[in-house]
Amino acid sequence: MNTPQNHLHALGQILAANEIITDADAMAPFCLDQRRRYQGEVWAVLQPRSVAAVQAIMRYCFAQQIAVTPQGGNTGLCGGATPHATVAGRGVILSLGKLNRLRQLNLADNSLTVEAGMVLAEVQRLAAEAGRFFPLSLASEGSCQIGGNIACNAGGLNVVRYGTARDLVLGLEAVLPNGSLVSQLQPLHKNTSGYELKQQLIGSEGTLGVITAATLKLFAPPQSVCTAWVALGSIDAAVDLLAAVKNQFGERLSSFELISDYALSLSSAYSQLPAPLVGQWHVLLELTDSFAATDLTEPLAELLHQHGWDEAVVAQSHTERQNLWTLRENISAAQRNIGASIKHDIALPIAAVAAFVPACAEAVRARFADANIVVFGHLGDGSLHYNVFLPQVLGNEVYAYEDAVNELVYEQTLALGGTIAAEHGIGQLKNHWLPRVRSEAELAWMRANKQALDPQGMMNPGKLLPP
Repeated sequence: MNTPQNHLHALGQILAANEIITDADAMAPFCLDQRRRYQGEVWAVLQPRSVAAVQAIMRYCFAQQIAVTPQGGNTGLCGGATPHATVAGRGVILSLGKLNRLRQLNLADNSLTVEAGMVLAEVQRLAAEAGRFFPLSLASEGSCQIGGNIACNAGGLNVVRYGTARDLVLGLEAVLPNGSLVSQLQPLHKNTSGYELKQQLIGSEGTLGVITAATLKLFAPPQSVCTAWVALGSIDAAVDLLAAVKNQFGERLSSFELISDYALSLSSAYSQLPAPLVGQWHVLLELTDSFAATDLTEPLAELLHQHGWDEAVVAQSHTERQNLWTLRENISAAQRNIGASIKHDIALPIAAVAAFVPACAEAVRARFADANIVVFGHLGDGSLHYNVFLPQVLGNEVYAYEDAVNELVYEQTLALGGTIAAEHGIGQLKNHWLPRVRSEAELAWMRANKQALDPQGMMNPGKLLPP
């Protein structure tokens, strides 16, 4: 009879004793997501140190029909790396944290090849040591791992200039559910040799295979930086500002963040930093150039003055710049300090954001009159974090209202041509909404790919695809 003990004995022939965790207390952090929204149950956490070990694990689990939940830094916000309730007692977590080596630095191709368990901040550090820049930047970069970033097609602060994780991957290595290795890590800048498995794996949230390594694009490091904070009376004005800055500065625009006055007030109190300006809406923008002598401050100041955007401050020192970014980056922590909220990671056409925000607030408050709404995000690429607090319910009990709030927010989002998942993925939080976002033809294509690569449904069950 195949029992967990028998499976552990077999896996013990593949992994060292310190690569298998079975103690309930030691497994607990792996089984709970960052928001404490989902809690799973497995009989082991596996931490392989080699790709060969990952292959052997997958071959065994495939043969024994054991559910596998791949996990990186466990920083996801949609339950994508937490074992689904349906796999309790019949699955394992495959943690990639010990598969974290540098494979190759290639300055001729401006590329860096690293294993999936490398923490994002370490990828950034290695690039900087080589005199290069890796632009993917997230609030969780000190703990999230590059494999998870790729599996969720992470976005972050620099998408305006550099794109999402999908745009930053030149090559990929992955182990498929049956243990087969697909390794295409060559830093090819052009490749038109048929269907691209790499692009299917990016954003697949561990449902098609286990990403084990990636070859990443590097860039010239910014030498000139201009960071500005602008207070505005409306989102329409912020969109006009975005268009003007894009038109004048082109690819030098790296970040363009929208922050509501309420979001700023929360972060200001939490960060113990004064708000830079008074206004209903705020924009934090950053221009960068690889030339050290480039003057970005004066032309930006002229642009702002010409268009009447006079409520603006430009950072005059590294400390001032850091303080402005701290106010932006601490919004999430400031929210956690209040309590639980119903979070939304949405994206809209940029031109539709100004219509969405008041219409959605009206719809939410018509049903929940005392709702507090925190709006902030990456206006430069149209993605927003739209979070709803119900002041009378600040614990996890608020999730009892999640379906009702989501219905209101997502209806408004979809009506304006948006999406319910901008950069956090689908996971188990939003997979029942996928038929509202994707056509039946697209869903059929997704299911066909899943069936071809994972016919037993063992890879990250209960995630991404509709139940």
